[in-house]
Amino acid sequence: MMPVEGLFSTTINVLGQSIDLRTRNQNLISANIANAETPGYTPKKLEFEQQLQSAVKKSSARGMGAVAAGSTTHPAHIPLRGGSAERINQVKGVVVETPSKTPGRDGNSVEMENEMSSMMQNQVMFNASVQLLSKKFEGLRSALREGK
Repeated sequence: MMPVEGLFSTTINVLGQSIDLRTRNQNLISANIANAETPGYTPKKLEFEQQLQSAVKKSSARGMGAVAAGSTTHPAHIPLRGGSAERINQVKGVVVETPSKTPGRDGNSVEMENEMSSMMQNQVMFNASVQLLSKKFEGLRSALREGK
């Protein structure tokens, strides 16, 4: 079966991966909140923004003349494995511990205010990504309808 990643723009791939990564981060933040009373618990978060930006830059560089193995030389070509979508989908992020500067006497370093703020920020970015992705698919749907 022929790969069809070329039918979707880099934007769709980035938004999809961002949604997946933000979901993983939301799960970590939820675990931090759930363990706010667990002795010795250190909160964690998923760092992925830099990796995702780097993958996007690499796929943009490819579009500006740098031809990588498996990439295309013309916009109408269907890319083979190793294209920009695959590079973007390989971004997994890194789970890092985020201890507070003043852990409690029991060694727990969850600060609820920080966790709630992180959760809200992550949720806003998740919702924005979902809305943008939805708009992109609406545009594709409209183009398909008009092409009939």
